Amino acid sequence: MGDSSPWLRPEAKTLKDRGFHHQGGHTVGVGQSYSTLSWVPDESQHWALPLRHERITSFETALTKATFQLKQVCRHLPVRPLAAFDRHYGNGIFLNHTAGIEVDLLLRLASNRCVYGIPLAYSGRGAPRKHGHKFKLNAPNTYPEASEILEIEDTQLGQVRVTRWSQFHFRNSAKREMEILRVEIIQPKGKRRKFKPLWLAWTGECMPSLERLWRRYLQRFSIEHWYRFAKQRLYWTTPQLTSNEATERWSTLIGMISWQLWFARSDCMDTPLPWQSPQQVLSPGRVAQAFPSIIAAIGTPAQAPKTRGKSPGRKQGQSQPPRTRYPTVKKRVSKRRKAKIVSKTAA
Repeated sequence: MGDSSPWLRPEAKTLKDRGFHHQGGHTVGVGQSYSTLSWVPDESQHWALPLRHERITSFETALTKATFQLKQVCRHLPVRPLAAFDRHYGNGIFLNHTAGIEVDLLLRLASNRCVYGIPLAYSGRGAPRKHGHKFKLNAPNTYPEASEILEIEDTQLGQVRVTRWSQFHFRNSAKREMEILRVEIIQPKGKRRKFKPLWLAWTGECMPSLERLWRRYLQRFSIEHWYRFAKQRLYWTTPQLTSNEATERWSTLIGMISWQLWFARSDCMDTPLPWQSPQQVLSPGRVAQAFPSIIAAIGTPAQAPKTRGKSPGRKQGQSQPPRTRYPTVKKRVSKRRKAKIVSKTAA
């Protein structure tokens, strides 16, 4: 599972390589952004264990960074994985970047996205067509005939209908065919619960069953919970560090702490607070809450600190030069220049 999250530092003018990043919705903040590729265990939806958690520089985007991370991880895996991404990655640019990687992709699509079917046979005149039927997700009159429809009863959501359309592609990635899925909650459990249709796109070698595939995307939300856990419980974005090397090193330690909590989950005893209910399967927060008992049992190999007395401080009249201040990086979308058409008039 992959996603990105900002580390906002609006007042850190001496921190190099800050930029403008989306904080959520239409809110934009100043800081740095990190891309995370994590592994979500099948038996629990509470855990998301980061495999790579790295800073997105001003020369990169979230799409190029996620592509690089997929290349680094997939080359060490014995089986072909399934990676799920949010709708920010559901476009032809990301599909073109990941064309040579041994990975199956499950992408969320924006509700106003357009995809295209297989073009008609070549008529013999002009250039061959690249696109066929235009499938606009928010226009029901453009829906083609479905390839498969599945209706199941979910214990938590209610009656679910999954519809599949085959052999579609984005306009700028005609060579990568996708399976389009629409997940609808027909009869939700609860009177006031309303769900919008969920649009997904799958591309890869061997497609899982519809009943399993849409549930696999629901596990992607575990990485959202991990970001909240890392910021609120592990204090990922709390230190006011002044160098990129320190921020990257601290971010790497946050990933290692998450793995340490995962390995210690079976050795921890649940210690709920008076207002908390006990848990059979411990979440990351409960393991972190019970982890001091493990530290007290195993001890620490570090020696006790020794007092050094009072520091002499700076000499009288000595002052430190001001630190270098860096401007905020503004990324601009490169647009191709349109060729000017000069009309020839008769003399």
